[in-house]
Amino acid sequence: MNPGPVLTIAGSDSGGGAGLQQDLKVFTVLGAYGSSVVTALTAQNTLGVQAVEPVDPDFVGKQLNTVLEDIRPVAIKTGMLANAAIVEIVADCLDRHAGEDAIIVADPVMISKSGYRLLEQDAVDVLMGRLLPVADVFTPNIPEAEVLLGRRIQTPEDMRLAATDLLKHANCPSVILKGGHLHAQDPVDILAREEGVIEITGKRISTQHTHGTGCTFSAALLVFLARGLGMENAARKAKEFVTRAIRGAIPVGKGIGPTNPLSVIEDDVARYPVIEALEKAWKHLLSFPCRSLVPEVQMNLGYALPWAGSVQDVAAFPGRIVALEEGVARIRGPVYGASSHVARIILTAMGHDRAYRSAMNIRYDLGYLKRAQDLGYSMAEFSRKDEPEEVKAREGSTLVWGVRRAIERVGMVPDIIHDAGDIGKEPIIRVLGHDPLEVVDKALRLADFL
Repeated sequence: MNPGPVLTIAGSDSGGGAGLQQDLKVFTVLGAYGSSVVTALTAQNTLGVQAVEPVDPDFVGKQLNTVLEDIRPVAIKTGMLANAAIVEIVADCLDRHAGEDAIIVADPVMISKSGYRLLEQDAVDVLMGRLLPVADVFTPNIPEAEVLLGRRIQTPEDMRLAATDLLKHANCPSVILKGGHLHAQDPVDILAREEGVIEITGKRISTQHTHGTGCTFSAALLVFLARGLGMENAARKAKEFVTRAIRGAIPVGKGIGPTNPLSVIEDDVARYPVIEALEKAWKHLLSFPCRSLVPEVQMNLGYALPWAGSVQDVAAFPGRIVALEEGVARIRGPVYGASSHVARIILTAMGHDRAYRSAMNIRYDLGYLKRAQDLGYSMAEFSRKDEPEEVKAREGSTLVWGVRRAIERVGMVPDIIHDAGDIGKEPIIRVLGHDPLEVVDKALRLADFL
């Protein structure tokens, strides 16, 4: 749904990973027409901010008035405002033009990830006293909240208290305190309103490439609010969006790479082709008398979205692939989330090499392993007897532990990962590859069908 035009008032990031460049990417990905007002030029890259050149405040005002008088954005976000004079003129313009019709998200952008100050000290009081009273929601991160409140925030309980205090000081209907800087746990954001406080939980992604997360979140929040979602729902959707953008982060440069909003589009575009590729691989498998490949626990074949992060992002065959006469059969076509077993194999492999998006489990046969060796396939194994007791105690952890252990032993994602089983556990060969047709071909070669 097109939410109507939206506007970002922010600084320019010469590295392209934050600021108005990132805002405009998010607007585009989420289907909103984006306009921009430039408040400052920065010389920065993935290693940090080297210099800042604020735009003349009068020219900021001219840009803003020009956009507001013609395009009339339905939602506006503020990012880096640099100094008190720019904050004043932005607040005046928004107060004069936006009225009660436009949604306003205020993201303070006070300190860069590398520690460079992006909002002068004397501008903080102006921000709190002039801009926030015209905003609908204020979205500081923990370092920014610490500066505003003059105290450390080290626990989720500290966050709840800080968000409540900011709500009182900001004179703003809603505050979302972002918790990504509490590294000891999965990130929790705190939404504070007059009605109470709500925790919005997320999943921490293991990556250093998190440049632009604040901009990504606030820009996504703006669009979801513009679409008519309530504050809580919009905040949850924005957190989900930024998590996916972090998962798809781009490792460019020598430092902290940016989040990647475009990865969300890649997954959406790939949803049908993934199913289509599995269907093609299934027909290929079905054309051979390949019953011998099927283990006692039956077989499955999976294929993940490019930036998969959960079982629901991996398509496979419901009810597994079973032996029938001399060949194989299935209950129905592939769907997402159908097999946590094969999904865990793929997701673990993708954690080491994102190109390995497909896998299939087949019957353990020493002849297959000998043929794999003759074909030059790379192989790795793990022993269930080495599995730590704490891993055994966690449901679904064995396979992740074993596949990870095998990959780490050889320093790469191999073609084959196998284990000899244990008491009550059938030995299995797992075939991995970039796509399902490649995986099926490898399996057929192991059984000497190709």
